[in-house]
Amino acid sequence: MRWRLTNIWRRLERRNRATEAQAPEPEPEPAPAPAPAPAPAQAVLPVPPVVVPRWIQLVLLPLGILGLWELARAIGPVLLILVFASIAALILNPAVKLLERHSVPRPVGIPLMFLAGVGVLFVVGVILSNPIATQVSHFKDEIPTIARHANQDLGDVQAWLNHRGIDIHIEKQGQTALDTLEKGIAKRSGDIVSFSSDLLQKLAEISFALVLVLVLSIYLLAYSESIGDLVRRIMPSGDGTLQDDFPHLVQRAVLGYVRGQLLFSFLMGTSAAVSLWIFGAVGIFPDGRTYALFFGGFYGLMELVPYVGPFLGALPPVIVALLVNPISAVWVTILFVVLQELEGHLVAPQVFRISLRINPILIIIALLIGDELYGIAGALLALPVSAVLRETVVYLRRHLVLEPWSTAPVGIVSGAGGLAVLPDRCPDCDAPAGPGDAFCRACGASLEPRVRTPG
Repeated sequence: MRWRLTNIWRRLERRNRATEAQAPEPEPEPAPAPAPAPAPAQAVLPVPPVVVPRWIQLVLLPLGILGLWELARAIGPVLLILVFASIAALILNPAVKLLERHSVPRPVGIPLMFLAGVGVLFVVGVILSNPIATQVSHFKDEIPTIARHANQDLGDVQAWLNHRGIDIHIEKQGQTALDTLEKGIAKRSGDIVSFSSDLLQKLAEISFALVLVLVLSIYLLAYSESIGDLVRRIMPSGDGTLQDDFPHLVQRAVLGYVRGQLLFSFLMGTSAAVSLWIFGAVGIFPDGRTYALFFGGFYGLMELVPYVGPFLGALPPVIVALLVNPISAVWVTILFVVLQELEGHLVAPQVFRISLRINPILIIIALLIGDELYGIAGALLALPVSAVLRETVVYLRRHLVLEPWSTAPVGIVSGAGGLAVLPDRCPDCDAPAGPGDAFCRACGASLEPRVRTPG
């Protein structure tokens, strides 16, 4: 019995070994497949330009320009309100898009941005209104004293002339002019401090226009996506990138101008305030230290008005210095002349180097046209509208070409030796040209054979 159990146990062990030997070996795990190589970035294909037919150049283009001019003159204030609202919408649209990226719906983001803008203006007004109003009120109270001192100086000058036997009478004329100037300054400064009936009426008209601008800008922001799609369908197609998207280019032009203009006004107003405070501290213009904030804020605000703004902003400190001491007026005039030189040769070129990029002659023409159409409001809108027009012209130059006034069929040009086939590459940018292309698809240049002058 014992031998049999042992024998059975050994047979079971031999059977287990045989079973393990016959079992298939486990297959090795397959090596991980290599990661697919990233697809190469597709190059942006140039968009063929839109060819403007000759009949459009001859008939529709001149009639369209004349029609737009007459429409701008006819609808007047309506167009002015529309332009103001469009610029406000273009300024606020990036902030609304930023809120959308942070999961804030557009119907909620639009009123939030307007409330934020009103809040910022209110805070700035509260911060500046008290010291500026105090300085203006103090200046109004000091006008009689300033005029009395000026009359005394005129009397001293008249006595000196009489003592020298010089028959020139300036005291009476000077006193009359000073009295008139005193009354005028007192009246204007009083208008700044207190509200008159005319001022209230003007404010009511401006407030109504601002309400219309506000409502219209809200609607423009609400339908900005639809308006952008409509503009893209009307304008020639871009290459699909953000750098060639016309609505984005227009918005960037307006934002660049606004940023540049605000920075420019802040720098010039701060420079004027600091300079006048230094003049007051050293005794050159004593009142400059007292009214530095008011004069600097007014000068910076007037910088928003093109060309005539700096002259208007310099008038109050020069007049006050003239009433106190003519020598102080000379120094203050020299100060603002220096500020103008710095503005024209250093500050303005650096600030507007990227934001505007328009020839100064075209800026002057735009200001004249804006003033002719809508006065001061038109002059204020002339520069941002010019920035938009510049971007429009640059975009159309990339995507529009004028059909040449020739009788040869497309792809074949008549030459001195008969009919010549157009080249297969652009002579300007060396881009390949199609078999029937009369213009380069990359730069829009004409592919007609060019005559080279000898030498």
